[in-house]
Amino acid sequence: MLASTLAAAALATPAGAQGASGSAAKSAEVVTHYAYLGKEYREPAPLSLLKPAVIPDEGLAGVRLGTKDNNLAGKFLGLKFVLDETMVPQGGDVVAAAKKLLASGQRLIIADLSATDLLAVADLPQAKDAIILNIRARDDVLRQTQCRLDVFHLIPSDAMLTDALAQYLVWKKWTRWFLVRGKHPADIEYANDIKRSAKLYGAKIVAERAYELQTGARRVDTGYQEIQTQMPMLTRGVPDYDVAFVADETNSFGLYLQYRTTDPRPVVGTDGLEATAWGAAYESYAAQTLHDDFRKLARREITVRDYEGWLAAHLLETAVKHGNASNVDAIREYISSDNLKLAGYKGEGMNFRSWDNQLRQPILLMDQLSLVSISPQPGFLHPKYNTDTLGFDQPQSLCKFSK
Repeated sequence: MLASTLAAAALATPAGAQGASGSAAKSAEVVTHYAYLGKEYREPAPLSLLKPAVIPDEGLAGVRLGTKDNNLAGKFLGLKFVLDETMVPQGGDVVAAAKKLLASGQRLIIADLSATDLLAVADLPQAKDAIILNIRARDDVLRQTQCRLDVFHLIPSDAMLTDALAQYLVWKKWTRWFLVRGKHPADIEYANDIKRSAKLYGAKIVAERAYELQTGARRVDTGYQEIQTQMPMLTRGVPDYDVAFVADETNSFGLYLQYRTTDPRPVVGTDGLEATAWGAAYESYAAQTLHDDFRKLARREITVRDYEGWLAAHLLETAVKHGNASNVDAIREYISSDNLKLAGYKGEGMNFRSWDNQLRQPILLMDQLSLVSISPQPGFLHPKYNTDTLGFDQPQSLCKFSK
């Protein structure tokens, strides 16, 4: 926990006191405190044994690497960064943990939380002057009717992801989509984004089918046979289509569509060709450096949440370095301005949209082993920022900052 209040943390902390003899004082050291606030959620079991069900330090490991990088660069500039880690156990009280952080004077919070928990923290009266960096929740509603002035979204929204895929599919002239969705509310929300993107970019959804995997025996010797039978049945009798667009946010069946559809068609969406902020196989724009550094620290591959955690820490370092101060108001002013050019191994400086606090960013299109493309695609132009063709542009925004 912090040993001082925010007011004290925001001030330059002397690196050494001047002696009675009048010797020259050492230059002041600017100390910035920030917190990681996460929670252990029940995660769905992965369909592939190559994907671990739970990574205990996912997200947090990225923040740790970012803090390490911040201090490595900061020591030459008289900057020091202190990370406070809070992980709420499954079933624990996130709001109580947030109140404790805020009471200690913490006002810079990297939030690795679900949408519900994120809003509960953001709506605390004690958080009204805080900066909360969202590295987990992709829900569109957080950028629309449930936006909050104190929340900045580093992770892209679902609408940004489906728009990124839609642009590529339209560029490829694959404009006839077969939508296959699960029955979970998150699947339905993602499917609605697919429909929105189809309408926006002139694609056609030729059929939509809801599916729920009924087998519980995929791990037994004959499990593959049951799946091999079910997937063709699911995809039979569909009008001619170019791609199967899958919405399976709970990872219950999407992987099984590949190579098993009745007609030989590529799979895109939550499986197959995926839109993402980061990927283990991404190496453009010197990204290999981040992969190498992360492997040394965490002894595993970096995930999307790890990348977002690293980016959040890097954002704070960028803001503090710009003003040479850890004052929260100064940080807010800088990261809210067009002057921010956040480097994130994406080939361009990134900043936040003023109308919903969403980070503008290129979106990677990747399969499991390689980068296929990066959106926005050629021909999809915007008068100011090409990345504003992804997700909710200002005329489409329903965000009205009131809290």
